Amino acid sequence: MRAALVAVETGGGDPAASAVSGARQFWRRLRAQRAALVAAAVVALLVLVALAAPLLTALEGQDPTSYHPALIDSARGGVPVGSLGGIGADHWLGVEPQTGRDLFARLVYGARVSLGVALGATVVQVVLGLAMGVAAGLGNRWVDLVLSRVTDIFVAMPLMIMALALLAVVPDGFPRPVLVALVIALVSGWSTTAKMVRAQTLTLKNLDHVAAARLSGWSTGRIAVRELLPGLAAPVITYAALLIPANISAEAALSFLGVGVKPPTPSWGQMLTSADVWYQAAPQYLLLPAAALFVTVFALTVLGDGVRVALDPRAASRLRIGTGRKREARATVRKEDRA
Repeated sequence: MRAALVAVETGGGDPAASAVSGARQFWRRLRAQRAALVAAAVVALLVLVALAAPLLTALEGQDPTSYHPALIDSARGGVPVGSLGGIGADHWLGVEPQTGRDLFARLVYGARVSLGVALGATVVQVVLGLAMGVAAGLGNRWVDLVLSRVTDIFVAMPLMIMALALLAVVPDGFPRPVLVALVIALVSGWSTTAKMVRAQTLTLKNLDHVAAARLSGWSTGRIAVRELLPGLAAPVITYAALLIPANISAEAALSFLGVGVKPPTPSWGQMLTSADVWYQAAPQYLLLPAAALFVTVFALTVLGDGVRVALDPRAASRLRIGTGRKREARATVRKEDRA
């Protein structure tokens, strides 16, 4: 049905060719944004570091859990021996105070946990929000009312309070990174995704090709998959790109509060928790995970905004129009000054 309608609208054109053309336009708009390209390169590097953590630590000859008491000055309260926190050929970024564990190994393995939890939570949020939003948009009045009220409850629910309560009652034997990802996903994120998807579904279901599919006797599930999901792809992808940095911050906050990932599994938020009393004696122990979190969240936010502009031609047009108006205003001021 959709293929036929697209063919009619494009004068018999190939829908696959239209999809390829749309992808090319997306990449062209994305490449035009230098900040988004730099952010994409930073994100790709972080993902590569997280995936290659075992290889990188093997090159250094260390691991994230081994203690090195000989590298700790117990007379000074556990401060690392040597300058700059014990940085050397064997420990590229130094060692932790009190434990002597290698900082570089814990930092790269912490990237695995932080990014993995954020990506896992984002996938659950998108899938659940997409299902709830489409069901509410396509359902009858009572289905829409019930699902919308449930969504509103979760939108108003405070993340940290609910997460603290849920994480406190779950047995310690449950894998902690998986549990943190599920708690973040189920408490927050999916509800705002569902509200956005519902609004888009209410708009899309009034279009001609959806009405034609309904009149042809298609089931609700088939209409959702074949007619609505392609139109929902752009806003959902955009929102998912912005959810990832929020989830990284949430995981770091939960670990900082002591209810996230448990030692000895490293995460950036957990490292910040242990570093709050060492910022004077061993500042690199605090600055390194804080810098990693800042760079990751900032790069993902810039990349998400770039994806939004690339997927929404109207946003790109507004940017161009605004830039053009500013140039015209500057040119007018210059002419007046010359006169």
